[in-house]
Amino acid sequence: MTLQFPKRLIEVDLPIKRISAHAMREKSTRHGHISTLHIWWARRPLAACRAVICAALWPDPADPLCPQDFRNKASKVITDFANTAVSNKALGESCDHQTWIKWQSLTRSGGLDGRKEAHWNVLRFALLDFIADFANWDNAAVTEYLDTSRALTQAAHEALGGEIATRPMVVDPFAGGGSIPLEALRVGADTFASDLNPVSVLLNKVVLEYIPTYGMRLANDVRKWGDWVKKEADNQLAQFYPNDLDGSTPLAYLWSRTIRCTGPGCGAEIPLIRSLWLSKKGKHKSALRLIVDAKEKSVRFEILQNVDPKAVQAGTMRKGAATCPVCGFTIPNPGVREQLAQKTGGADTARLICVVVERSSVAGRFYRLATDRDTKAFSEAASALKSCESFDGNGYSLSPFPDEPIPSERPSPNARGLSAVTRIGVRTFGDLYSARQKLTLHVFARTVQRAADLVAKETGDSLLAAAIATCVSLVFSKMAGLCSSFNRWEPNVQCVQDVFGRQAVGLVWDFAESNPLGGSRGSFDTFLDGAVNLLGLDQGVSNSTTPQQADACAHPLPDDSAECISTDPPYFDSVPYADLSDYFYVWLKRSLCSVFPEWRTSSATPKDEEAIWNPGRVTSAGVRKDETFYKSQIQRAFAEARRVSKASGIATVVFAHKSTAGWEAILSALLEAGWTVTASWPIDTELGSRVNAQGTASLASSVHLVCRPREYVDVHAGTDGVGDWREVLHELPQRIHEWMPRLAEEGVVGADAIFACLGPALEIFSRYSRVEKANGDLVALREYLEHVWAAVAKEALAMVFKDADVTGFEADARLTAMWLWTLKSPETNGNPEDGDPEEDSEDEADTKKTKTGGFILEYDAARKIAQGLGAHLESLDHLVEIAGDQARLLPVSERTPHLFGKEEEEPARKTGRKKKSSQIDMFAELTESEDAEAAWKEKTVKRVGDTTLDRVHQGMILFAAGRGEALKRFVVEDGVGRDGKFWRLAQALSALYPSGSDEKRWVDGVLARKKQFGF
Repeated sequence: MTLQFPKRLIEVDLPIKRISAHAMREKSTRHGHISTLHIWWARRPLAACRAVICAALWPDPADPLCPQDFRNKASKVITDFANTAVSNKALGESCDHQTWIKWQSLTRSGGLDGRKEAHWNVLRFALLDFIADFANWDNAAVTEYLDTSRALTQAAHEALGGEIATRPMVVDPFAGGGSIPLEALRVGADTFASDLNPVSVLLNKVVLEYIPTYGMRLANDVRKWGDWVKKEADNQLAQFYPNDLDGSTPLAYLWSRTIRCTGPGCGAEIPLIRSLWLSKKGKHKSALRLIVDAKEKSVRFEILQNVDPKAVQAGTMRKGAATCPVCGFTIPNPGVREQLAQKTGGADTARLICVVVERSSVAGRFYRLATDRDTKAFSEAASALKSCESFDGNGYSLSPFPDEPIPSERPSPNARGLSAVTRIGVRTFGDLYSARQKLTLHVFARTVQRAADLVAKETGDSLLAAAIATCVSLVFSKMAGLCSSFNRWEPNVQCVQDVFGRQAVGLVWDFAESNPLGGSRGSFDTFLDGAVNLLGLDQGVSNSTTPQQADACAHPLPDDSAECISTDPPYFDSVPYADLSDYFYVWLKRSLCSVFPEWRTSSATPKDEEAIWNPGRVTSAGVRKDETFYKSQIQRAFAEARRVSKASGIATVVFAHKSTAGWEAILSALLEAGWTVTASWPIDTELGSRVNAQGTASLASSVHLVCRPREYVDVHAGTDGVGDWREVLHELPQRIHEWMPRLAEEGVVGADAIFACLGPALEIFSRYSRVEKANGDLVALREYLEHVWAAVAKEALAMVFKDADVTGFEADARLTAMWLWTLKSPETNGNPEDGDPEEDSEDEADTKKTKTGGFILEYDAARKIAQGLGAHLESLDHLVEIAGDQARLLPVSERTPHLFGKEEEEPARKTGRKKKSSQIDMFAELTESEDAEAAWKEKTVKRVGDTTLDRVHQGMILFAAGRGEALKRFVVEDGVGRDGKFWRLAQALSALYPSGSDEKRWVDGVLARKKQFGF
């Protein structure tokens, strides 16, 4: 018999639009945010975590099973908050305007009375309003919000059977950057945070244990010992970073790796430079210029000030290939890599080109060419490396520089990790740095180690000493992220960019070396100031916890100990956390070897047990880390979470992956581990304008799956818990029909909406221990998900075409509309200059040209959509191109052979107009120019398209080519415009095409002529 408990708020409703707005705003928050402590990948916004935890811990007061005691206490608490908000102007201004009006209304009515059934729904929505406002970053440490949330959390805990002297336990077995456990502490719960990765555990110790325990004292001590480390390091390193003779301070050194030209009779040294820009800021634009001496076969540089952008030359590198500025010969990508591999990446043979300096008397950045004095300082640093000693003590010995190997295999197509650098001969972590950088990091690591020993002797408090040493070491570690030969110079903001710009260390031909002793970005002082500011701020946490390093598949907690499991597990193959964190771990274990002695024997972070899909890697036990491995590890982790959870508990699992395989793996793991899904909520957490999201079905939202423990029945005792397949299929479309409009109202569209529908769909399927067909066959989750995709596709089409009869459109129109809707997102097709597409090509093994344009879907997702709409991809090869695991909706320009015949494959010549990003333009560049008119001559449509979509596309191309008369004959004389489906489909496509794109302009052009043509 299934146990019954009151629903929690998160199982009934959640103000996702308001929470999403706060989560997105938080992305740009820096001051006081825990993300400023140290980098961690794919952090969850605190806003989303705070809202989800509150809604998961608090019961729904309108639920019949809700304890009356909670209703009574919650009514009083929320009424007191409303009264305070109305009387306190500052607090009132922190509320959403509509919410503040509701608070006013509540106070005027005398408040809530939990004993009155009529007030229960009002209380529900008051709690949801409070959660939405509390998600605001500005309210995270406001006393009134903190006190109210903690009172509600405690009231819920006690009403649901918890002991008065205790708090509810929230467990996160994949703690990562610590967002979830921090928010659990903030709202008045106890938390158990664990992670397999020691770097993650270290970050969580600072946020969840050290800061709550020591507060401002920790900030002051870190300032004291950080200044000591900086002073000691200055004494040893100042000679290698000398100030200019005029007193200017170098902030960064710009280097270029070099190779030799292999062109006939050349042999010139080629500086590998992607861009010659130094500064693109304001009126004072600066750039380098190459000056070639053909006789000497040499290249030198000069700096152009206030330069005209048109006068800036192209760099010597493009798509991984190098062009010799002396003879013009191009060395292909493999040849470039081969030469650099012979020099272990080429950092120590790189050429110092330019120095960025700061002058005390004049604000701004200034650029000068490198001098002999600069190169001499570097040479002296290289010589000083010989005197660096190992990190020895108490029976251990660590090499002076990281000699740990870098994994050479690429983790997966979606997660590059560190493998790109191994293609140019970088074999160990020590190879990532130039000689001076290596010396600098060694000196700082050694100095931090000494500081840790001195702190322990001075304080006599081992925990405080560990806290101080850890925080100072994290400052040093963060500095290391801007101290490698794979950091770029960013001319738009004139600073050195962090090595992890894209959750990977990508290939960089010309790199920027920051000055760790200067006062700008990349210096120890800058990061120390940031850490001290964070440590000294009130994080709104009154209690603390002790994070542990633990495998989520073998959790240390006892059975039935957690009220809530809230976690953000690894997303299939998205982020290779262990590989990335090794970049910092190899230095942290040297600087903290006396604080965490257990790290001394570990060459790298644990990888065998890490739950990610990495088909190129085999564990020490010989197990390949493929899809089966990932699913097995995640299932074991969820089974452990089920063991730890109380029968009355609840779980929230965050997932955001665009592949159907990833979703099937996580969902099947949840169900097989004994959980049933009761709700799901998409919360915007990702930027759709990021480069890897443009033109693909990347998610803008993280979907929060809400789960409950499922009490298994003895299947041999009877048929309880067995679902009837026909009843499940009957209920599925009804549930999707109820859910999709709600998502649309909240602005959730496209792939986000598809995956957000998985929760409601799984409520039906997972309530049973198994689902059977009439013949007794078991229904697999994979088969059910096929029907889910079909139901979502049909419902989405009904929304796109509104009251139109969807069945009246042919398969190609239905598929195109659904395809574009799947890719639709408020942020999709953002500014293509948010990232440089060449950066990705530099990381690839070859530079073969690939087709651009069109919209990409994962093949399996495309197949599921097509199947649900009664279409078959294989029979639509004139509309869809399939290549490997991807499917591409063809641009209209590529459909011209099908639409007009072979002889009119190129209806217009391209003009000199600047080509826009292919991510924005599905179609080839066609213009309404005289050239286009001449190219088309007097040709018209010889044959009207067989389908409505073909006819709309024909009309769009006629408009794009400037053939107004031909378009009129096509629409009027050929009778195309007399078909209402033509205009309805055109209108739907107008709403689906990306705003500002040419394809939208073309279809809108056709629609604009509807009345002109008499329709």
